[in-house]
Amino acid sequence: MTAVDPSLTGPAPAPITLFGASTPSGQALIGLAGDRPLTVAGRRPPPCPTANGEPLPFLRCDLDDHGVPVQTPAGRLLSFAPIWSFAPWLARWASQEPESFADLQGVVACSSSSVITKRFAANRFDRDLVRRLRQAQDLLTSTCTAHRVPLRILAPTLIYGQAGPLGDRNLSQLRSLLRRLPLLPLPDRGGLRQPIHCRQLAAVALHLADRLSAGGPDPSEPVLLPLGGDDTLSYAAMLQRLQGATVPGDPARRCRLVALPPRLFQLLATPLLLLSPKGFEAVQRIGSDLAGFTPAHSILGGAPEAFPVHPLVP
Repeated sequence: MTAVDPSLTGPAPAPITLFGASTPSGQALIGLAGDRPLTVAGRRPPPCPTANGEPLPFLRCDLDDHGVPVQTPAGRLLSFAPIWSFAPWLARWASQEPESFADLQGVVACSSSSVITKRFAANRFDRDLVRRLRQAQDLLTSTCTAHRVPLRILAPTLIYGQAGPLGDRNLSQLRSLLRRLPLLPLPDRGGLRQPIHCRQLAAVALHLADRLSAGGPDPSEPVLLPLGGDDTLSYAAMLQRLQGATVPGDPARRCRLVALPPRLFQLLATPLLLLSPKGFEAVQRIGSDLAGFTPAHSILGGAPEAFPVHPLVP
């Protein structure tokens, strides 16, 4: 048998340590990782093994633990964990063990487009969310910049879909609402949405992780990447497609979407302001355009995927 010249096979993929495996996007990434060396970090092992049935290598790691990790990750870090927990943990590691941290080949972390879309929110909950996201993004950026570790931060909008046993709590809740209500009033000029499937988000994160520069941060690449799906559609059209994606006879198909003049819709929503300021603002945002983000297919290089991408939460 003739030996294969190693120079012809290309470099071996860098090992990836995954945080947030217990999220739909984390589960999707496990399925997409293929032959890449992948280790899962977290408080407990992921809920399912790889496609071949073998358990993944596991690194026990508590992001809220202020001590030095007993075993530090290697290669590239990819995180779907809450960024406000991941960023301080990374900063503590960089401060306590700068030499091992500097050996990292890059970091891809998931934030949220809420840092953009909710920056002018009036209610305390959303203002606090934006503050935590922004502070975590700034801390992550300063930590990686100081140690010349390449970094990309994804800010996805409206993540949906199912991967393995885990599903979203965004569009799945809307579909549950459609199943319970005989009709649903909406503003007749509803805003635009650009929902992204958890598998699309995982594919983009993996694609970017594979292409992180080993020579330090690339100044031509923006650190923050606002990210959406491939379809931009109105709020009503999004709900109509969700209805159409259900099986015949599903109660969600019977819900009638009623278009109202925007002022009448806002008037009907006014009592929510007293009951739940957060809920009131969420209803008000139905008429706002929360789209215009980088579509997933423009990064992955494939054909656009129409909404909704399957699988969905049953």
